Amino acid sequence: MKKEKISSGKLYKIFVYVALITLAISIIVPVVWVFMSSLKTNAEFQGSPWSLPASYIQNFLDAFEKANMAEYFLNSVIVTALGLLLLVVIALPASYVLARFDFKGKKFINTAFMGGLFINVNYIVVPIFLMLTSWDDVVYDMIGDFFFLDNIVVLAVVYAATAIPFTVYLLSSYFRTLPKAYEEAAFIDGCGYFKTMIKVMAPMAKPSIITVILFNFLAFWNEYIIALTLMPGASKTLPVGLVTLSKGQMAAANYGQLYAGLVIVMLPTLILYIMVQKKLTQGMTLGGLKD
Repeated sequence: MKKEKISSGKLYKIFVYVALITLAISIIVPVVWVFMSSLKTNAEFQGSPWSLPASYIQNFLDAFEKANMAEYFLNSVIVTALGLLLLVVIALPASYVLARFDFKGKKFINTAFMGGLFINVNYIVVPIFLMLTSWDDVVYDMIGDFFFLDNIVVLAVVYAATAIPFTVYLLSSYFRTLPKAYEEAAFIDGCGYFKTMIKVMAPMAKPSIITVILFNFLAFWNEYIIALTLMPGASKTLPVGLVTLSKGQMAAANYGQLYAGLVIVMLPTLILYIMVQKKLTQGMTLGGLKD
């Protein structure tokens, strides 16, 4: 019996390792291939797909200069950073209040936030567009110009608003796991509610906050449908600009610039994930602990 248990345990471990290695290879190989292809000339690209490139940096220069990827990159940075800032400023106090205080209407507000988790923003992008269009008509009658469409600040506000339900849900769940003794000690030392949240509770919730920032960074950075709908003019974010670049470069059979654009989109995400990987793991595990 023991031999059978040992052998079955070993077989299970071997199966798990083989599955994990296969999954890792299926993810790593395409990423490495994209990085290699971004440094190849057209002649190299038409040769062996796995041949080492000759470090052709010109693809990135052409992508930034000729395809306006530098402008698109800057737009994505501004939209993502502003959206994350607004999201944290709004969601952090809301999550703290919902998790630590009892007040009239709390149950209804919690239910409303939970309901927001089930609303896919892609399904409401048309109503958002129509609403902003009607507001623009009013603004145009007043000042003779448009404001809400083709505005990266408005796009950042929309991103933050659509991410609030998930963020409040995750942060409030984490705040509920923290002992109340810390707040009581802060109140004894003369801290008010706001100072206690900023100085005591927010630092303790840092792993969860970093988790929220990373998840929403990925969502904002790679978002396509809303940016395409609310930014119909020449100004674009990186995912929308990448689609424009891919159409042009595939027609011209210039695949090096296309893969250089893909690398420009992927690289910030990979760097951020490497930087906060440990904190991300803490935020995903500690949030499930109970007092």
